[in-house]
Amino acid sequence: MKVTGDLQQYEIVGRHVPTEKDPKPALLKMTIFAPNTVVAKSRFWYFVSQLQKLKKANGEIVDLKEVHEKHPDTIKNFGIWLRYDSRSGTHNMYREYRELTAAAAVTACYRDMGARHRTRARSIHIIRVDVIPANKTRRANIKQFHNSKVKFPLPHRVTGSKSTFVASRPSTFFG
Repeated sequence: MKVTGDLQQYEIVGRHVPTEKDPKPALLKMTIFAPNTVVAKSRFWYFVSQLQKLKKANGEIVDLKEVHEKHPDTIKNFGIWLRYDSRSGTHNMYREYRELTAAAAVTACYRDMGARHRTRARSIHIIRVDVIPANKTRRANIKQFHNSKVKFPLPHRVTGSKSTFVASRPSTFFG
């Protein structure tokens, strides 16, 4: 899978094609993060074939819908459980991200894994994505934003001058 642009969250429901032996097969529901519906369906069949004795040739997709965040204007802490294949083996991992949506957090996770671990998107499997309350977060880089008195300093601010040539140097300290 290529992670081009931002990922969307899809909920896909599939099943085995009904037969005379099994007229009502069980439904399989999966949440997939993908750039579009075509890739989402492909990833669905990839994961289902690993979990069940089912493939695209003898299965069907019953429902595919894009999941939208209920509160996309509220920042949340997301915990992402994943497994990935590295050059030396398969590893499980838990990561935390502070984003507005789950899809944005997973996109950030793919970018971060590529940058820090040189992991290709095709070898990352997202197992679970949950909103984590502030008191349950584990990572220090996420905990630092839970302080209500957090400050973001703006060093070296230069105000625009009306003329190109002025007699004095610009003041960059506003304290």
